[in-house]
Amino acid sequence: MEKIKELPVRVGCDRGLCHQAVGRQDRQLNTYDWLADVPGNIDTTDLVEVQFKHTRKGYYHNVNKLELKKGDVVAVEASPGHDIGIVTLTGRLVKLQLKKANLKSEDDIKRIYRLARPADMDKFREAKAREHKTMIESRQIAKGLGLDMKIGDVEYQGDGNKAIFYYIADGRVDFRQLIKDLAAAFHVRIEMKQIGARQEAGRIGGTGPCGRELCCATWMKNFNSVSTNAARHQDISLNPQKLAGMCAKLKCCLNYEVDDYIEAGKKMPGRDIVLQTQDADYHLFKSDILAGLITYSTDKNIAANLETISAAQAWEVIEMNRRGEKPLTLQKDSNKPVETRQSVDLTGGDINRFDKAKKKKKKNKRREGDRRQEAGAKSQENHSNHEEQ
Repeated sequence: MEKIKELPVRVGCDRGLCHQAVGRQDRQLNTYDWLADVPGNIDTTDLVEVQFKHTRKGYYHNVNKLELKKGDVVAVEASPGHDIGIVTLTGRLVKLQLKKANLKSEDDIKRIYRLARPADMDKFREAKAREHKTMIESRQIAKGLGLDMKIGDVEYQGDGNKAIFYYIADGRVDFRQLIKDLAAAFHVRIEMKQIGARQEAGRIGGTGPCGRELCCATWMKNFNSVSTNAARHQDISLNPQKLAGMCAKLKCCLNYEVDDYIEAGKKMPGRDIVLQTQDADYHLFKSDILAGLITYSTDKNIAANLETISAAQAWEVIEMNRRGEKPLTLQKDSNKPVETRQSVDLTGGDINRFDKAKKKKKKNKRREGDRRQEAGAKSQENHSNHEEQ
């Protein structure tokens, strides 16, 4: 017998999943690297994706040819100084992520210095411990200046020399004096970054009404505008409480299937078209766009004599009305006899059959008893006649 050759086992993989591709699941915008166990994947490019606090990500060149893998803590180039982040992606997928980030200038792509040292981690932890206190004090300073803005989060750079203040404002804010006051209070370089309500919800995170984690906190990076037309195309009730997400804006998921609804809606007749038959006029009551079914009512305002037909049948009736013809009913096969199935009581039949069998048994038993009594009486008569003789 020929020896069966053993298949090569991929190092670090179990049941088709590679632990090097998953990384830390507690990080937002986590991407599964399904090419992590492919030989030569890391050598295809020196670009590396590094994630910082919440949803902030950056892309850097691995100029020192470090053997980096997902989950490594690295020190990267910043202006000024250096920052500390976690490697979230390496190899070919980084180029695809780079296109989504719309980084067209090479100046935006900086370098990775080294793997983080213990001294770097000590400075990093000290800077992170100051963030909450800094946010509270900065809000008080902004309130004292009378600025119409909300400071939602503060992020210190890994070396503690710079702080990014994320704020939300409806209009334009003159925060020149605010920057001077913040620099004098915290003795760091100040950077102000304006974000919207959707970005703030993505940074905070949470669970949506669908029961899953927010899209903006897991995979969504680009936020497209959402209008109420998306809800109208999908026949969703225009209830602001149901259409709004955790950010108090229209849900981003309203845009996910709107294109399919628009394409399917082109095959449906208009809402204002009235179907005329010989017995009544039918108005559109409701429609199932994806299934291609339309329900018509004889009353324009309430549900009366509802008839559900397909879009193709509705177009046939519309063509007949244009020619001046009126069908008997909306149903296409209304003149054909409808086969009705009569219900059969199976249990009733079985019970009657068993009852009859029991009655027959009782009758047979009675007959046998009568026969035995007659036979006994005849034997007694014969015995008495024999004695008399």
